[in-house]
Amino acid sequence: MRLFSHLYDVVMRWSRHRHAPWYLAANSVAESVFWPIPPDVMLAPMCLAKPERAWTFALIASLASAFGGLIGYILGFWLFDLLVEPAIIAMKYQTQFAQIKIWFEQWDFWVVFLAGFSPIPYKLFTVTAGVMHMALVPFMIASIISRSARFFLVAGLMKWGGERMERRLRQYVDVIGWGTVLVAVAMYLVFRN
Repeated sequence: MRLFSHLYDVVMRWSRHRHAPWYLAANSVAESVFWPIPPDVMLAPMCLAKPERAWTFALIASLASAFGGLIGYILGFWLFDLLVEPAIIAMKYQTQFAQIKIWFEQWDFWVVFLAGFSPIPYKLFTVTAGVMHMALVPFMIASIISRSARFFLVAGLMKWGGERMERRLRQYVDVIGWGTVLVAVAMYLVFRN
């Protein structure tokens, strides 16, 4: 089934829209707080569509994501009892939240850095940093450096790969998409307890 090819074409059209940088910024902020779709999904096609603006797009994603991280931090710091804890309970994430708190106690700065760079859901760590009352300056430094490293890497790969990468990505997008779905389902089944 070629579902992801169609989605890829739609995203490529969106990435050429005149308001695409604003959409990228909004997605980057939201993803750091609650949104499940990572900025890379929009950043990569935008860099392919306009490689001359790749570094600008990476900067937008990096700063917006770090700002979203600050919002997540504030939610965890000030509104845990009111908003965050009920959401954790409703989504049955108590076990995962407890594990993340342990990681914070052990690695503090480095757990934020790793979450910011990797595909691990960054939002869980921004809120937990606030809950754990992590010092704000190290939190923001880890967020800015790790998010920038990730998004500038994506932008660089897309800029470097250019049209050839776009053709290649278009060719394999359905395989990549369905593979990602299978990995996500497998991870859910493994970590749901």
